[in-house]
Amino acid sequence: QVHLSESGRGSVQAGGSLRLSCVASGDRAGRDCIGWFRQAPGKEREGVATIDHTGRALYMDSVKGRAIVSKGRAENTTNLQIDFLKPEDTAIYSCAARAQWGGGDVCFIRGRDFEFWGPGIQVTVSS
Repeated sequence: QVHLSESGRGSVQAGGSLRLSCVASGDRAGRDCIGWFRQAPGKEREGVATIDHTGRALYMDSVKGRAIVSKGRAENTTNLQIDFLKPEDTAIYSCAARAQWGGGDVCFIRGRDFEFWGPGIQVTVSS
């Protein structure tokens, strides 16, 4: 079992930066892959980025070039930074975790692959 919790500023200005942290506890093997997802009002959940235990990161096109997902100083922390924020980045951001089954198992940005989810944090980008 893995428990996840997101934290960060909930209100930011357009053009600014978003910095979120995800703290995981529980089964270490169950959190080799950490993913960030978001759901905007009235829209389906979409992926943002993932990072595996080797540090390999993947990004969705919507944030590619302006987002960085990274491991924090503590081994159980994963950070997400998105720069040049737009109002359409407004959403509930959630981190998720799953085990990774060997080096050939890529942490694709697919919500259905992830087993454990944090409660999410509301981020509002104002213009």
